Amino acid sequence: MSWKYFTIILILALLLGVSSGFLYWTLSDLPQIKSLETYRPIESTMVYSSEGKILAEFYLERRKYIPPYQIPDKVKKAFVAIEDQRFYTHPGVDIIGILRALYKNIKAKGIEEGGSTITQQLTKMLFLKPEKSITRKIKEAIIAAQIEKRYTKDEILGMYLNQSYFGTRSYGIEAASETYFGKSVTDLSIAESALLAGLQKAPTAYSPFKNPEKSKARRNLVLSKMLESKFISKEEYERSIIEPLPKKPNFRRYEAPYFIEYIRQQLEARYGENLYTSGMRIYSSLNYKMQKFAEESVIKGIADIEKRVKKGVQASLIAIDLRDGAIKALVGGTDFWETQFNRATMAFRQPGSAFKPFVYATAIKEGMSDSDEILDEPVNFPGSRPNTVWSPKNYDNEYRGYVTLKTAIALSLNTATVRLAHNVGIKKIIDLAYECGIKSKLQPYLPISLGASDVIPIELTVAYGAFATGKKLEPYAYDRITDNRGTILEERPINLAPQKIIFEPEELEKIKGLLSSVVTSGTAQKAKELKKVVYGKTGTTNDFSDAWFVGFDDSLVVGVWVGRDNHKPIGNKEAGARSALPIWIDFMKKMNSQISIPH
Repeated sequence: MSWKYFTIILILALLLGVSSGFLYWTLSDLPQIKSLETYRPIESTMVYSSEGKILAEFYLERRKYIPPYQIPDKVKKAFVAIEDQRFYTHPGVDIIGILRALYKNIKAKGIEEGGSTITQQLTKMLFLKPEKSITRKIKEAIIAAQIEKRYTKDEILGMYLNQSYFGTRSYGIEAASETYFGKSVTDLSIAESALLAGLQKAPTAYSPFKNPEKSKARRNLVLSKMLESKFISKEEYERSIIEPLPKKPNFRRYEAPYFIEYIRQQLEARYGENLYTSGMRIYSSLNYKMQKFAEESVIKGIADIEKRVKKGVQASLIAIDLRDGAIKALVGGTDFWETQFNRATMAFRQPGSAFKPFVYATAIKEGMSDSDEILDEPVNFPGSRPNTVWSPKNYDNEYRGYVTLKTAIALSLNTATVRLAHNVGIKKIIDLAYECGIKSKLQPYLPISLGASDVIPIELTVAYGAFATGKKLEPYAYDRITDNRGTILEERPINLAPQKIIFEPEELEKIKGLLSSVVTSGTAQKAKELKKVVYGKTGTTNDFSDAWFVGFDDSLVVGVWVGRDNHKPIGNKEAGARSALPIWIDFMKKMNSQISIPH
C-alpha cells in the first residue's frame, strides 16, 4: 500500500473517530424521554368556597392543566397551521421545512424563518438549555424523534399547548384562554383560537392589549394559513377576520382577600413552593354569600362612622360556625388592595369591656350566681408604681351601690367589675381566658379586668364561642386539600374528638343569661331590633381608640372591631355600642334572611 492511500485511510479513520467521539459526547447526556410518562406542568393551586366557588389562585406561573382530549380541534389546527403544517405527517423533524427555511434565509441574507417542528419546540421547553449550537440542534432532533416514537401526535400537541407561554403572565392554553377571553379553551371561537396561536411566536409583540394592529395582522395570518390548509372554510375565514380583539386582560382578583391571605400564610409554612406549583385544590370553610354580607356590613358601617368623624377608620369582622369552628366569613379591613394588614388575625388591640365576660364567667365557675351582688362604688388599688393609686371609674361617672352581677355586666360598670376581679383572683380569670381560646399574653394585673391587655380579634371571637356552647371552639379555615388528580393530602376528620368542656350546663346557662342582659337591658339594647335572642358584650377603651361588639346566636359567633391603625381615637363618644354594634347588627340581619347557615 502506498503512502498516499495509507494517508487517506488514516485521515478517514481519524475523521470517523472524531465524529464518533463527538456524537458519543453529544448523546451521552440525553435526558430520559420516559420521564414524560409522568409529565405534569407547573400548575396553579385553586382555593374554593364551601359552595364550590373559586375564590383565588396561588401560582408562580398562572397555569391550569387541560387534558389533550379536551382541547378543541379548531385550537389544535390553528397552532398546526402557523407553527408546523406537516405536524401530523413528519417523524419529529421536518426536512422539507428545514430546507424551505434555509432557502428563505439565504434569499433574505438573514434569519427570517426557523425549521423547528412543534415536537422540537416541546423538546426545547422541557429538556434543553436555550443556547444556539450544533450540539443542541443534534440533541433536539434526536429527542424529538424519540418523543414521536413513544407518544401520539395529540399527546405531543397537548404537552406543547400546556407548557407554552402566552404572555400576560399566562402559561398553558387554558390559562391563556381565561386571561385573554375570560373563558375556557373549550369555548373559544376560530378567531380566538387563531389569536392565541399567533401569540406563541412573540407574546409581547403580538399582544392585543399592547399592539392591537400587529396582533390583528398576526391573527389574520393564522386564519389565512388555516384556510390554506383547508382547516376552515372561506365563510368561516370571512367571519373570523372581522371578529373584534379583546380589550383588556381578565385577571382573577381574589375573593375574600383577607381570608385568602390568612389561609395562604398557613399553607405556605407547610407546603413551601409546592403551594404555587403543584395544582392543589383547597376546599375552604368560607361561605361566599356570608362573606359578601360581612364585607357589605363593614363597608356600610365604616361609611356611616366617617360621616361623623375623620376618615381613616378601619374594622374587622369574623364569623365562626358554633357547630364545628368553621370560619364562615373573615374581613380584615375596608380595602385589601389598599392595605394588606389583616386586622382580624394580626392586630393586637385592647378589648376594653369586651374582656369583662371572663371576669363574670370566672365568678360563676367559683359558685356565684347572676343574682349575687357586688358593690359599685369608687375604689382605690395600689398602682403599678410605688406610692401610686389606681382608681377605676365608671363610664358615666355614676355609681349605683350594690348591684347584681347581671346589672353590673349589662351596664358595663367598671368599679363593680374590678371589685369582682379582685375577689375571684386575676390568675383564675387569665387561666379561664386561655382555656376559652385567648392566645395573646395577658398581663397579670387588675386593669386586665377592664380589657387593658392586647388581644387579636379572631382569638377573642373564638373565646366567646365557649360562652355560647360551654366548650372550647377549635377554628379551622379549610376542610380538605387534594392534589391535582384528586388524591387527598389533608382532610379534616368528620368525627372529631369531643371538644373540651369548659362550662357545665348550669354554669353555661348563667353565663348566657348575663350576656343576654347586655342586649335586653344594657349597653347593646340596639340589638333588640333583630327580634331574636342574641348574646354579647360591647367593648370600648378609655380614649375611644378601640370599639368592639362580640356576640352570638344559636348558630354563629361574630366579632366586630373598629379603630384606627395608629391607635388614635376613632372620634368623640365612638364607643362599641355606637361604632361596632351597628356593623354586627347589619350582618346578623342579613344572616336572618337565610333559612340556615350553609355548611
